[in-house]
Order: sequence, then structure tokens, then C-alpha cells
Amino acid sequence: MRALISVSDKTGVVEFAKELETLGIEIISTGGTAKALQEAGISVIEISHVTGFKECLDGRVKTLHPAIHAGILNIRENLEHQKQLEELGYESIDLVVVNLYPFQATITKPDVTLKEAIENIDIGGPTMLRAAAKNHQDVGVIVDPKDYTLVIDQLKEQGHLSKEMKFYLATKVFEHTAYYDSLIANYFREQQSNVPFPEKLTLSFEKVQDMRYGENPHQKAAFYKEALKTKGTLAEAKQLHGKELSYNNINDANGALELLKEFDEPTVVAVKHANPCGVGSGKNIFEAYKKAYESDPTSIFGGIVVTNQEIDKETAEEMHKIFLEIIIAPSYTQEALEILQQKKNLRILQLESIRFSYPHIYDMKKVGGGLVIQDKDLALFQEECKVITNRKPTEEEMKDLIFAWKVVKHVKSNGIAIAKNQQVVGTGGGQTNRIWAVEQAIEHGTEFFGKTHLQGSVLASDAFFPFKDCVEAAAKAGITAIIQPGGSIRDEESIQACNEHNIAMIFTGMRHFKH
Repeated sequence: MRALISVSDKTGVVEFAKELETLGIEIISTGGTAKALQEAGISVIEISHVTGFKECLDGRVKTLHPAIHAGILNIRENLEHQKQLEELGYESIDLVVVNLYPFQATITKPDVTLKEAIENIDIGGPTMLRAAAKNHQDVGVIVDPKDYTLVIDQLKEQGHLSKEMKFYLATKVFEHTAYYDSLIANYFREQQSNVPFPEKLTLSFEKVQDMRYGENPHQKAAFYKEALKTKGTLAEAKQLHGKELSYNNINDANGALELLKEFDEPTVVAVKHANPCGVGSGKNIFEAYKKAYESDPTSIFGGIVVTNQEIDKETAEEMHKIFLEIIIAPSYTQEALEILQQKKNLRILQLESIRFSYPHIYDMKKVGGGLVIQDKDLALFQEECKVITNRKPTEEEMKDLIFAWKVVKHVKSNGIAIAKNQQVVGTGGGQTNRIWAVEQAIEHGTEFFGKTHLQGSVLASDAFFPFKDCVEAAAKAGITAIIQPGGSIRDEESIQACNEHNIAMIFTGMRHFKH
């Protein structure tokens, strides 16, 4: 029995090769792998002794030879294959152990050049892997060092690898090479700004963890992270305390982080069931948290809270007063951590890059039979906002209008956000018509703040008002300024209604549906 070992990641390979040698398996190897094995006292047959020629072109060609691929691809039960192999003077290779040039690690380095990336595209490795995986009924193939122990244990117990084991290993190979090629394809596409949506889309994800269940207990689930663009995302967060995240936790926390990234000032976002239930900005994180909590002290119970500044002792003491599922922050003081860790199941996550956003990223949704993909909604305004009413917003109203506009962008459509003093005081989301969303937001604000507090508040709508009824409801509630995209054939009715009630209204020219 012969094994070919050629690996870039040498984790555990010396120990694995020693076990193979003990089992009487001959080892063929190449370059740096052969050197590492020889230095460990392992007997190795150099690849050039098998192929009959030295590697060339700076190592680009060393395993691309019939002696290697005939040795891998011959079908052992095919007598004609065996006859040809004997005539050629080649021998079978029964185990292929290969992992690939570090293309992913290379392209994530700062200032990597296209030339450097190309030099780290493996050719011989994937060819051997695919050949062995294709001929898996006769050849064992290992691409993942985690499988070394599995293979050795079975060889010791049975003297050979079972069909089931070989099929399992071959499946991992095709998953790995497909992933590897998708990284290359995506990297090449990103070098071309004129190909945003390719004819053939390949995506690269790695599994982070299996989950207890999905959205509901009868659904299985797992969490995968993108291969490259994880900075500032939940995939990079470090869990400091608490039980494992669930499917719903990850979905809701992602929504909270996306909204938080709209703000530079100290801000706290609370999310429940993928909708913001509290948002507040202040001069410090304690003030911001108090505002977010008071936005909706009922819904925040059992919710997710994210902050863009360090959580201190004072803020932690407030958070400790209620049941929260998850807290995410860029950092925590030691005193804050000690307070929060008193709750056994509270998930505490640290995401140092919490403010980071990629300038370009895809937004994708799986639908039956396909995938819809778009540029992520990263813009806030399309152009300069236009005041289209007789009265202009005051300076304070303008600050609140921008605040509310950032929030409503992340409320499920039809979406409405009411704000005052950099605090959400009412939201209406996911309604099938806009007036219901307005009424829901007003009812929300009235319940937690009272009618008088809504006086002087502002309202943001993620899309245009189809009728003036939304303006009439806002006026009745005491709202004094509105921000919306505009573009309805009945815009003039809404403008006239605003003028009649002395409400300032701004058109942004940009819609923010979130379905």
C-alpha cells in the first residue's frame, strides 16, 4: 500500500506519517512536506523518483504526471487498467493526503497583489484530490487534518478503509475544492468593477457551529460565516459568557448590528423578533441605554441589546435589572463584566470592530428554487433632502428627523418610526398598509410616553404616503415634522395637509423598504 502526502498545512502530518510507516505503508512526498517528514526520521520516496523527472517552473509542475495520476485513477478491478499500468511501469497509489496552497490566507493579507494571489492558486493539489475522490472506491483521500485520527484508527482496526469511509472522505474533497475555486472566482470578480452580478454565482461559507434547532424546535440548523467578509459582523464576535447562540439569536442580533452601524455617536439598539424596539443616542452609553430601554420597556424584556461604545459599571447595573438574551459591545470594563456575568444564561459578546462596515456587500435571500441578490442598502440619502412645505424643520427637529430616518430604514415595511430628542418613541412595522403602521407607532408612543410627550416629535416613513390620512393622524398626535421619500401621485395632498397643520415635511428621494 502506498500513500502520497503533499500538504501546505502541516498540522499533525508528521505524527500521521509515522503511524502510516508503522503500518507498513510506503510514503511518497514532495518538496517541503518531504523535507519535514525526513527531518522527523520518516522514510520518504521523493516524487521525482516516481515520475522520473525533476519538478520545474519554480515548482509549478511536479505532480502533474501520468505516473501519479495513472497510479491514482486506475480501477483495481479493471484488468485492462492493470495491464496498462504494468506496461507503463507504474504502481498504484492507495491514499492521497493533500491540502492546498493558502489562497484564502494570502488574499486576506493587507496590500496583497494580484500576482501574489495568482501564485497561491494550487493546480496540482486539486487535480490529485479530484482524481482520488473520483476513484474513491479504490483510493482513500484526505484533505482535512482533522480526519487523520479517523483514518489511522480504521486502518489499525480493519487493515483497510471501508467504502463508507472513502465516500465520506471523497465528499469532503469535492466540498473543499468547490469552496477553494469559489474563493478564486469571487476574488477575480472583485478585481473587475464592471461585473457585479456574474452569470454563474459561487458563494463561499464555512461552518461555525451546529445549533440545537432552527427557528422552531422541529427544524435543524447551523451557522455559517462568509469566507472573507466577516469584520464587524457576528461571525467575528467573541462570546465571553452564557449559553450558545440560537438561530433566532443570530438573526435578531444581525439586524441590531446593521441598525447600530448607522450611528457614530454613543448609541444603543434593542431588537426583538428582528425589529428595533428601542433606540437611543446620548452623550454617553448610559444615557443612550436609558433612552433605548424607555422606548419600549415591555418589548426589550428578553431582547437583544447592542452598543457602539464600552459598557461601564453604571450601564451594566441598569442592564442587570431586566432579563436580556444577548448583549453585544466593543468592550466591557471589568466591573461591568462581573455584574453581567451574575446571570448564568445571559450571552455576553464582544465585537471590537462593531463600527466597521464594508463599502460594498451583497444582500441575499433564499427563495424556493433560487436566490435573489442585491447590493446591500448602505446609503441613507440619494441626494440633498428637499423641504417641500411652507415651514422648515427647526435645528432640533432636523436632528431628530435624521435619527428617525436611520431607524426606519431597519424597521420591517411598511415601516414608521417616531422620534424625539434622539430617542425612538414609537415604531410601526410589518403592516400591510401605511396608515396602520402610523397608527401602530402612535399607539406605541402613547402607551409608553403619554400623549403629551408626542407633542413636538418627528415621524419617518420608509416609503411615500399614498394618501393624506397619514399626515392627518400625525397631526392629531402632535407630530411636528415628517421625513419620507416622496414620489406618490398624491404627494400634493400630503403637502397641503402638512401646511394646514403647520407640519414641516422633507422629501429624501430615496426609499428604504425592508421586507
